Amino acid sequence: MSFEVSNLSDFLRERAAQQVNAYRHDCFMVLWVRQGSGVYQIDMNRYEIKADTVYFLAPGQIDVLQASEDLDGYVISFSNEFLNLYENNFDLLFNTGLYYTLPYSPFIKVQGEDMVAELEHMVLKMIKEYRGGHRLRAEVLRGNLKLFLIYLIRQDENAAYSYPTKKFELVKRFLQLLEKDFATKKLVTDYADELAVTPSYLNIIVKKVSGFPASFHIQQRIIMEAKRQAFYADMTMKEIAYDLGFDDIAHFSKYFKNVAGTSFTDFKKEVQTHLCL
Repeated sequence: MSFEVSNLSDFLRERAAQQVNAYRHDCFMVLWVRQGSGVYQIDMNRYEIKADTVYFLAPGQIDVLQASEDLDGYVISFSNEFLNLYENNFDLLFNTGLYYTLPYSPFIKVQGEDMVAELEHMVLKMIKEYRGGHRLRAEVLRGNLKLFLIYLIRQDENAAYSYPTKKFELVKRFLQLLEKDFATKKLVTDYADELAVTPSYLNIIVKKVSGFPASFHIQQRIIMEAKRQAFYADMTMKEIAYDLGFDDIAHFSKYFKNVAGTSFTDFKKEVQTHLCL
């Protein structure tokens, strides 16, 4: 079953035992800090850890958690397939912006003692169900997870409620393909062909739904991966270019500067400065 839920303290002990600093996630993750402080780095962005704040990570993102000894709360991880996003024709992750928003804001502050108590009750029910061996366990967990996410969405004043249309469905399929194929497919035409639409139409629809054309999402996904590899794996420009399917290093260098707004060399210098802080 592609679902896990645990206490944050247990989660941190497992991380400490693995002796790995940075983690790349292959699933969706919800990390709810109930108490404690520190710094939570998601990709290259650093966020101050605050009590009763819920942080969201999507597949492919990398995080580093530097926390106080009293940090505690809960961690939930799940796959797209587990949540079954097509159920009830309502996509909790895409249409409400918990994970797929630009600019990306990966946390929500839980407001009010009553809401904290309600959400914690849901999580404890999930932990009990997850640890048990009852029939239809996955269905019960899926239902509780969806309810938990809905309550969180209500906490976010900027969350938009929208039911999927053919346009939303097209954009969702495009983003799923992009996450899978960004290293090998770099043109809007590549995705438009697979989605059986014209490149112009795909750009227009993606922009209407997300605020940015398909070409922007493709460029940003490629450069985000390049930055992750430079930041966390300390790979050279040549190694990254090859890994991302660029045969011409000069072309990759120009591509990086045009999209990132800075040269790869300058970005690496920023990385070294950041790591020395």
